Amino acid sequence: MDFPTIQTNFWDAVIAVPLVMICTELIKIFLKPPKKFIPSLALLLGLLISIFISHRHSLLAGIFMGWFYGYAAIGSYASLKTTYITLKSKLLAKRRFTN
Repeated sequence: MDFPTIQTNFWDAVIAVPLVMICTELIKIFLKPPKKFIPSLALLLGLLISIFISHRHSLLAGIFMGWFYGYAAIGSYASLKTTYITLKSKLLAKRRFTN
């Protein structure tokens, strides 16, 4: 079995992952799915974008990169959320200390 050549490019790093994050957030806002399904939703969006748009030439490459898109979006969201919560708590602690 030959493995497909998978090349990451500008699309993967700068467009696809943020696109998955934005689409996931829009679905969260408008459809309000249960929180436990959000990571699976991001993974599904990553797979759909990769298989049908960015890697149409190879199903195996589309699945592999779709997994990457979905999990990169999940990790990026978790990182941004953790950073926001940490900064917010530090600012609140600083305000309490100065008042």
